[in-house]
Amino acid sequence: MSTPLLEISNLKTHFFTRAGVAKAVNGISLTINKGEVVGIVGESGSGKSVTGFSIMGLVDEPGRVVGGSIKFKGRELLTQSVEEWRNFRGNEVAMIFQDPMMTLNPVLRIDTQMIEAVRTHEKVSKAEARKRAVEALAMVGIPSPEERVKAYPHQFSGGMRQRVAIATGLLNRPDLIIADEPTTALDVTIQSQILSEMQTLCRKTGMSLMWVTHDLTVIAGLANRVAVMYAGKIIEEGAVEDVLDKPLHPYTEGLVGSVPSKNHRGEPLYQIPGMTPSLINLPEGCSFRMRCPKATEKCHCEPPVTETANGRRVCCFHPNL
Repeated sequence: MSTPLLEISNLKTHFFTRAGVAKAVNGISLTINKGEVVGIVGESGSGKSVTGFSIMGLVDEPGRVVGGSIKFKGRELLTQSVEEWRNFRGNEVAMIFQDPMMTLNPVLRIDTQMIEAVRTHEKVSKAEARKRAVEALAMVGIPSPEERVKAYPHQFSGGMRQRVAIATGLLNRPDLIIADEPTTALDVTIQSQILSEMQTLCRKTGMSLMWVTHDLTVIAGLANRVAVMYAGKIIEEGAVEDVLDKPLHPYTEGLVGSVPSKNHRGEPLYQIPGMTPSLINLPEGCSFRMRCPKATEKCHCEPPVTETANGRRVCCFHPNL
């Protein structure tokens, strides 16, 4: 069997606050293969974005990775030097943020920023770097890229700025792109266009994609495989069709049941009872037991990971097998 492009093992990223230790990522394991699109879904605060920041080495104080392993092409990332991290980011793995202005400098022209992104990693002429920038803008559907590359970020709409951010991530032809809810703030028409373009890019280039979102409908049309996160852990993982059609974990079942298309006209939308637990004061055993209709005394212990014949994984004492 070939080595996975990305291999995360028992990763733990905690934030050390005055109120206590917030276990944002609490022992997750995940693999992404070359050319694969993997979706990470869950409620706000489940640890999705922190997982992406951990892979990129962008967790700032008071947070830090306290355990586990992140391997990229078989190479351990957590022991890299500052210089190795600098060469790694944007070159081998790129990240697209939810807010494009986290990527774009408002006082610099688009071409200035994109040329710098290329020449930081490769010794190419300014003209060659500019050519690559124009090609990347065209690739994500920006009209008249030769002219638009001279514009400033404020001269673009929100959707166009996000396209520029995606194009910047593609500049150095990374093997993996981590997309942290990049289409959440966009209208559905623009969102659909960007998702279609990302699928096309993955097919053309063989690039892998890790798409972080809370929107199951996006994952249904984009990803090959999905991992469902809750309170810092992956509680279910498998092929998208399997997980969304026949969820095994009660939490996943609740997420799928709350999608409007799953409800009948005139009936109230289903909602999972209760609130997500505090990451500083997580309950013993299964973190979902306080909200779970199937919870028993057994759930006060750490639930086992059950693997099925078709590669599904679920972390629950009472899965819907």
